[in-house]
Amino acid sequence: MPWPHDTGCDDAVAPPAWNAAYCGPMAKKPPPPNGTPDWDDDDAALFRAAIGPVRELPPADPRPARPRPRPGTRMAELDDADARDEFLRLLDEAPVEAGDTLRHRRDDVPSRVLKRLAQGEYAVQDEIDLHHASAAAAADLLRRFLHDAGQAGMRCVRVIHGKGLNSEGVPVLKNLCDRLLRQRGDVLAFHSAPPAQGGTGAVLVLLRPRRTG
Repeated sequence: MPWPHDTGCDDAVAPPAWNAAYCGPMAKKPPPPNGTPDWDDDDAALFRAAIGPVRELPPADPRPARPRPRPGTRMAELDDADARDEFLRLLDEAPVEAGDTLRHRRDDVPSRVLKRLAQGEYAVQDEIDLHHASAAAAADLLRRFLHDAGQAGMRCVRVIHGKGLNSEGVPVLKNLCDRLLRQRGDVLAFHSAPPAQGGTGAVLVLLRPRRTG
C-alpha cells in the first residue's frame, strides 16, 4: 500500500516524513542577474587558475606628456652651457689687467700682419659693443657676432669690451674676449685697438677668409 500522499518516491528508502517538497521535481536555481555568468564555485576556481592572478591597472595620467627635445637641440644647449662655464672659469686664471694690451696670432700668420693690425691699417667692417652685458650674455653675443661676420665675408671687425675700470677686481669682459678669441678657429689674429679706435678698451679682430665653393 503506497505511502500517504504518494509522490513516486522509492518506498524502500523513503521515510514516512517525506513530503512533496523533497520528492517532487528538483527545484531550479534562480536565474543569475543580467550579465553574470551562471558559474558555480568550481567553474570560478578553474577560470581564476587559467588566467592567473589579476593585477589592477593604475589610473591613466590625465596630464599630457611633455614632448622630448630633439637630440640636436639638446646637445646645442649643453654645449652652450659648458662653454659659458668654461669662460667663467678661465677668468680666474692669469687675468688681464685694465691697461694691458691684448695681442695674439696663429702660428701660420706672419708677424707683420699682427703689426699692421695693431696700427689700424685694416679697415674695420663692423663692430659690437659689449658694455653693460653680463659675462654669459657677452660670450653669446660675441660668438654670434663673429659667426655672422664670417658668413658675410668680413675680414676685420672691432669688439668694444671696455677697460673694466668699474669692475671689482679684474676687467671681466676684457678677459672674456681675450680667452674666447684665442679659442676660435675662425680668428687669425687680434690686437688692442690704436688710441684713435678705442685703445685698450677695444680689440681689432682679423677673421679667416670664408671658404667658397
